[in-house]
Amino acid sequence: MRRYAVQGLVAEAGRLALDYFGRQESLGVTMKGAQDWLTVADGAVEDFLRQRLAVLFPTDTVIGEEGGGAASDAVWIIDPIDGTMNFAHGDRNWCISIGFLLNRVPTIGIVAAPALDELYVAQRGQGATLNGRPIAVSATEDLKRAYVELGWSTRIPFERYLAVLQRGNAAGCAVKRSGSGALGLCHVANGRTDAYLELHINAWDVAAGIVIAGEAGASINDFFAGDGISNGNPIVCATPALAPRLREIAGIS
Repeated sequence: MRRYAVQGLVAEAGRLALDYFGRQESLGVTMKGAQDWLTVADGAVEDFLRQRLAVLFPTDTVIGEEGGGAASDAVWIIDPIDGTMNFAHGDRNWCISIGFLLNRVPTIGIVAAPALDELYVAQRGQGATLNGRPIAVSATEDLKRAYVELGWSTRIPFERYLAVLQRGNAAGCAVKRSGSGALGLCHVANGRTDAYLELHINAWDVAAGIVIAGEAGASINDFFAGDGISNGNPIVCATPALAPRLREIAGIS
């Protein structure tokens, strides 16, 4: 029930976000910190989702990037606009991400990229889809053929990020950065890339993508270990053959 009801909500939220995206003058762009972008669309989309979730599932809790919240045995984790910097610059690589954890287990993941006309959906044990069609990770086994996305955060010293980049390049990987962690995981799920790595990322960026990529066959570290829900963790999401070596490169167990 939860999955199908929330798919409809995300579709509505996508139309709301896309309307803002089409009116760049309406975005009211501000900065929460260095390279930490905020628009009025972030707040509007999160408020919409919170209000509707409260009606549909009054006993569930919600954690959102903008409004915070508390974890519980049944919690929705929302990023209203993941890739806000892209969104604010007219770049279509952004999405709405909503994941559901039941007893701390990632169970439902929905990521909508309305500017790209893409909807990723997954539920634990039921596979992952893109626009209704099943998806799976790539078959890449050789690092010298690997296409890897490396996320970056100001929360981590740049020297550590640079060291991972250098080790990846030395191993033969082609490395890129696209500015949306949620879509980064989805792109592993559908085989557009072979891995997504980041030394620290917040739960709202990956709660949905972990379900989607996992159901598509990716190997993912235990992101929600410890205080991952509230304070984030590093992540390595990769094809099973590449994951052990990429964890070494990233220094993530």
